[in-house]
Amino acid sequence: MSLTVSTPSAGREKDVGVPGRVPVLTMGVEEEFLLVDRGSRAPVGRGPRVIEAAARTLGPLVQPEFFTAQVEVCTSPTTKAAALRSELSRIRAEVIRAAAAEECLLLAAGTPVVPPEHPLTVTRDERYRRMESRFASVLGDYDQAVCGCHVHIGVDCRAQALDLANRMRPWLPVLQALAANSPFDRGRDSGYASWRAVEHARWPTVGPAPVLDEAAYEHCAEELVRSGTVLDRRMIYWYARPSEHVPTLEIRVADVNARIGTVVLLAVLVRALAATLRAEAAEGVPVPEPHSARLREAHLLAAAHGLHGDGLDPVDGAALPAWTLIARLRDRAAPGLAASGDSELVDALLEEVWAEGTGAARQRAAHRRYGRLSSVVDSLVEAVAAG
Repeated sequence: MSLTVSTPSAGREKDVGVPGRVPVLTMGVEEEFLLVDRGSRAPVGRGPRVIEAAARTLGPLVQPEFFTAQVEVCTSPTTKAAALRSELSRIRAEVIRAAAAEECLLLAAGTPVVPPEHPLTVTRDERYRRMESRFASVLGDYDQAVCGCHVHIGVDCRAQALDLANRMRPWLPVLQALAANSPFDRGRDSGYASWRAVEHARWPTVGPAPVLDEAAYEHCAEELVRSGTVLDRRMIYWYARPSEHVPTLEIRVADVNARIGTVVLLAVLVRALAATLRAEAAEGVPVPEPHSARLREAHLLAAAHGLHGDGLDPVDGAALPAWTLIARLRDRAAPGLAASGDSELVDALLEEVWAEGTGAARQRAAHRRYGRLSSVVDSLVEAVAAG
């Protein structure tokens, strides 16, 4: 069976689907990985040494994360999907080499598959230490690291980032479902496609962004910091937010994924959707405002089922098969895909996911095949290396 993706109406193509009318925006990706011991496959805190070694080649493209068992990497901004894929491959290869020297493997899963043998330690960074102290109740027993994949889209200003965030809200559950890759959590099957989404939601502000203009955002951000809800603005963890350090809109709904193709698919779809909606904003199309409870329910369904079940239609809230929603997202992003020349690439990558499943489905398939969580880890490690 193949995925049937319907095309937009001729009227829409005429209005905003012409490449010259829709911008080609820059995109970049941040990926968070776990380091696991080569023998036990359990998370290990060797991140500082791995990052030091990888940084000799990658410089600031490799960075520490909250726990020493994690590594974060980021790509440079680009307008080309091929360039994004190439840089992701190069960065992953360098980190894999650095990890191997420390007897570890690079794991791309939203949550640890095998439980750690010792409590995880927080990275020795002044900001992380303050977070550790203030949000101790969130951290609990200190053994829950979560790893996401964040897509950055270039914008001209913060007001533009917020307008795009407002317009993209209804579609983020669909993207979350597409990227679900954390069914196992520390030795057990969670029952979810993305358990990372559940664990990450323990932190304050994680969830759909409110609909805000720039003045309202400034007031909201200041109040969140003043009240102690967050340590600083970088702790505003909405699913779509303006970056505080680069001129981008950051989309934060995805699990980290082992297959580079999935990461490229996610980034290109996010970029195309943003470009389409930016063109519509210029034409005065109003911002959609789905009911907040319905939107949260859509995210919960995406976390629970991924693409294997129903989701909620972003407009009327009707329950629809997740793949129907994927097809609608593809249609919605069509003008942006046409502008960047990525239509065929996205269709091919969607066909791969249709045929082989999401990361969550592939993890469970590996477990059924071999009956061991260590084999799930090995399948993920091999997929990262294959990139």
